[in-house]
Formats: sequence, C-alpha cells, structure tokens
Amino acid sequence: MSDPTRIFLAETDADLARCFPVMVQLRPKLTPADFLARVRRQAAQGYRLAALESADTGPASAGPSRTVRSLAGFRLMEMLYSGPQLYIDDLITDSASRSQQHGEKLFAWVRDFAIAHGCAELHLDSGVHRAAAHRFYFRQRMFIDDFHFALKLPAPPA
Repeated sequence: MSDPTRIFLAETDADLARCFPVMVQLRPKLTPADFLARVRRQAAQGYRLAALESADTGPASAGPSRTVRSLAGFRLMEMLYSGPQLYIDDLITDSASRSQQHGEKLFAWVRDFAIAHGCAELHLDSGVHRAAAHRFYFRQRMFIDDFHFALKLPAPPA
C-alpha cells in the first residue's frame, strides 16, 4: 500500500491558510492575518514552510479531502561555526494527529532537504518546558549541543 501522506512546500495563500490551524497550536498568539504577513516577510529572508497532509478518513469524511497534520518552518543559512546548515524555526504536529508517524516523516523530509542542499548540520531551538518535543528530538538522533540565550529589547523610540 502506498503512503497516504504528501509533503509539500506551502507557498500560496490558500496553502498557508490550511496550515494556520496547526501552526497556531505552537504559536498561539498568531492571528491568521499575522501568520500570513509574517510568513511572507520571512519568506523574503529564506523561510520555507513544509507541510505534511493526509487524507481525511472516517464517517465524517465527505470525499477525498486532505488535512495538514504537521508543519516544519525552516531556513537555509551559513554560520561560521558550522558552515551550511538548515535551521528549523517551527516544528509541530496537530495535537489530534500525534503518534501517527507524521512528525517522523516530516523530520526525515527536512533532513533529506538539508542534505540535498549541501548542509553540514541541522539545528533547532526548543523551549525548556517542551519535554515531549525533546523526547521526539532525541529519537531523531538530535542532541543538546548549546545553551541558547535571549534578551528582550525595548521598542525603538517613536
């Protein structure tokens, strides 16, 4: 049996709108308009959004529709310490679709994308409170390499 999932780069407004219900689970402060505007601004800086979708099944399904189950927002970059790398900004699987291999399939796709684009490393940051996500990253053979430090800055003077 063939794999019922499909991974694609979400680039159109319609594709991005389909991604929003999953992304807002990771970034709950986003509105649909903010999400679209930010993705468009970030895309100008190299951000890409990969989406894994699968067919809807079950009695509520009224035909061959497909639903986004998992997302990976990422960018290719080069750093002095690593050379070319792929950095994952956002990685989320819909809460109702977890434990169905969607995250693993999407992560493998992103890893293969990085390799195909000459990256020496793949990186992401994860909040210290996200223990379930950390278990997932360890299963993907990732390891804790650094501390990430942040400083909130005041808004510029008007």
